[in-house]
Amino acid sequence: MALNKSMHARNRYKDKPPDFAYLAAKYPAFQQHVHTTLAGRVSLNFKDPEAVRALTCTLLKEDFGLTIDIPVERLIPTVPLRLNYIHWVEDLIGHQDAEKQVLRRGIDIGTGASCIYPLLGATLNGWYFLATEVDDMCFNYAKKNVEQNNLSDLIKVVKVPQKTLLMDALKEESEIVYDFCMCNPPFFANQLEAKGVNSRNPRRPPPSSVNTGGITEIMAEGGELEFVKRIIHDSLQLKKRLRWYSCMLGKKCSLAPLKEELRIQGVPKVTHTEFCQGRTMRWALAWSFYDDVQVPSPPSKRRKLEKPRKPITFMVLASTVKELSTKATAMGWDAVEAIAVVRAWVEKILTDLKVQHKRVPCGKDEVSLFVTAIENSWIHLRRKKRERIRQLRELPRASEDTLQAMEEEKNSQKSVSNNSDCENPKTEDSETGFMAPDEDVHLTTGDELTEESAAKEEPSEHVKEEETEAKQAETSLGKGSSNAKEEPCPSEEASNLTVEKEQSPKETSRCFLFKCLMNVKKEGNDVLVEMHWVEGQNRDLMNQLCTYLRNQILRLVAS
Repeated sequence: MALNKSMHARNRYKDKPPDFAYLAAKYPAFQQHVHTTLAGRVSLNFKDPEAVRALTCTLLKEDFGLTIDIPVERLIPTVPLRLNYIHWVEDLIGHQDAEKQVLRRGIDIGTGASCIYPLLGATLNGWYFLATEVDDMCFNYAKKNVEQNNLSDLIKVVKVPQKTLLMDALKEESEIVYDFCMCNPPFFANQLEAKGVNSRNPRRPPPSSVNTGGITEIMAEGGELEFVKRIIHDSLQLKKRLRWYSCMLGKKCSLAPLKEELRIQGVPKVTHTEFCQGRTMRWALAWSFYDDVQVPSPPSKRRKLEKPRKPITFMVLASTVKELSTKATAMGWDAVEAIAVVRAWVEKILTDLKVQHKRVPCGKDEVSLFVTAIENSWIHLRRKKRERIRQLRELPRASEDTLQAMEEEKNSQKSVSNNSDCENPKTEDSETGFMAPDEDVHLTTGDELTEESAAKEEPSEHVKEEETEAKQAETSLGKGSSNAKEEPCPSEEASNLTVEKEQSPKETSRCFLFKCLMNVKKEGNDVLVEMHWVEGQNRDLMNQLCTYLRNQILRLVAS
């Protein structure tokens, strides 16, 4: 019973579903419909109308002391679902808050052969019911069920003409104000719809139980939508003859148009709810013209909460922490405690990877970092560096002849400018002290040539610098950091990262790969590193970063 946890809070079957084995041992009529599986589990075939009828009759007898007869050709109600409706009506009329001695009056529109709503309401709460029925067979069975349970003083079953709802039923009792009306309307508009043709989502599994009921019980012109609209039309004429009008719906899509209809008609009080039982969902709508009624809140939209995922973790053993602490001391870091040492090395590795991180408040015996990965810089790191060096080596360089020709051209231009200076001495504005425009032009041209020739010479210097950096990086990854004193402190690099982020607002607006919260905490003598997923494109990327951090820490110790 997958939806039992969503039953009404007072439903007796919410936390204690029926015990088929116990019921079969106690009631022989029910025993013949149960089957025991190879695993020893007692089951019932809900596609067999005889078995469903036996279950309903058995539950009413066992839990409520009611004895009923239901023809298999008519609608066989399920007890837990009908009990949900009864408890919701209790919420509507405030039955739990009022005195039990107050007589409550209700109307059941189309009570059916079982007459289940009046029987449950009268037995549980002592309510008085006016039960209407249009079908002859249902009317006769309903009267019989009321009489054999000695409830004729609380339940009055009346036969009404076809298509009669509330108006005709209340003609004889014009002075009585009823507290509520209930209705389980015909859900379907035709036989094809009743069989699920063009009305059931093809992705849904087929019904797990049999669909029983007579023509008037399961089908009506226009289906449940038009049926309930007729009840709304009657309520607009009766208004305060009933404190609450209510109907159960078999389709969620009927709820919104009916609520819109009530809004258009200016009905002041409207609410709804949902009923759950097994794999079955039903909805109910209620409205009132009274200003003093208490309106139960509709069920809030339940968000599909993801199951909390366990964080990705790795352990740094005490011996490893000791080695890391020794290296940290050699680098001049202030980290002394085990947590601080591991945190410092993690921050250094993240900084080298250009992964954004900042410290966030946390518990007393742990350190937390909020990590934002902009690009994947931890996969194939060595290969990327080799590729970058190869590309730098392949940059086009100017030939020696070209460089010499450029140098001669520059010298010739300088000599020309010197000759022009001799013929045209420098003119100076006595007031401003600015140089003449001609001189500016010559200087600018010379500067451009100087910058151009410098730019041509830079690639070779960059290649050497890149090769040196790559060798140092590979040495630190594979063999540990040999030039430890030249390494900056992780806290300083983290602060520099923060400054860079503040100075470049474009960085924050870029898309990111993922965000996670990293906790470094003590686990006995060891240190545990946890990475909690926050959001992002792919959780596997966080797994990769976690593996990289762990491997880098192990390499530091191995070197």
